[in-house]
Amino acid sequence: MVLTAVRLATRDTNLYTFRRADGAALPGARPGAHIVLHLPNGVERQYSLVDTGDDLKEYTVGVKLDPNSRGGSLYMHNQLRAGIEIQIESPRNNFPLIEDAEHVVLFAGGIGITPITSMVKRLVELGRSWELYYSSRSRADAAFREELEQHSQVHFHFDDEKGGVLPIGDIIAKLPKNAHLYCCGPMPMLSAFENATVDWPPGQLHVEYFTPKFTAAEEGGYIVELTRSKKELTIPPGKSILQMVREAGIDVPYSCEEGVCGACETRVISGEPDHRDSILSESEREQNTTMMICCSGSKSPRLVVDL
Repeated sequence: MVLTAVRLATRDTNLYTFRRADGAALPGARPGAHIVLHLPNGVERQYSLVDTGDDLKEYTVGVKLDPNSRGGSLYMHNQLRAGIEIQIESPRNNFPLIEDAEHVVLFAGGIGITPITSMVKRLVELGRSWELYYSSRSRADAAFREELEQHSQVHFHFDDEKGGVLPIGDIIAKLPKNAHLYCCGPMPMLSAFENATVDWPPGQLHVEYFTPKFTAAEEGGYIVELTRSKKELTIPPGKSILQMVREAGIDVPYSCEEGVCGACETRVISGEPDHRDSILSESEREQNTTMMICCSGSKSPRLVVDL
């Protein structure tokens, strides 16, 4: 795909728009979806789509410059210019919008507004009941502010004006229990959200992480059987299942290697995974039917997977 435009969203956030080189239509995407960019410096990064739908001619993502960048946002802000070609994977969605929910309450912090914005557009289109609590360090740091100000359901919280962070616990305590809640933002906000919703039905809670929630499993000392490849791998300490699978010459999809994108999700046939991803729900973890092999390990001596 070709980078066709770079626009300023805030003082440290850019919007990047990509089109196919031949101008053809792109795979559709639902609200909350993200794409994986294969950057020219060899780094792969996933970014949420600003606009979604079934008939798309372009993909736009918002990228905030991270002062601790490991080569993703820093490279994009400093090196990417319109006209450059980049390989992009089709959209995936680990943060889907429940479109027929009676009421939807969205919480966004900082760059976490990107997937939330796509949800707002869809909820408005459908005429559904919704509200958004959008927290930012300041007005100058709030991406899409002018667009969102058009909706009375949007409640802004600027830390420098309020003298503190969004009181997410107080807000959730007053919400109707039939609502579906969505949260995307920095780790402190996600932690506050999870602490405030411990008594809520898990099926009504939806969270997306940009950074890992758990430390990767690196204890090793177990065997992974690959049924389709007819191989057995002994996972040593300090190595992930994904690393050993790739070293064995088996080509598998992967991207973030931190358990936040879902690219390496693999079906589990038997054994008990040690789930360390930030995607699966508690009920999905208990079922042990899939796992993210980039960061999760095994609690059982042998793990059999569909690879």
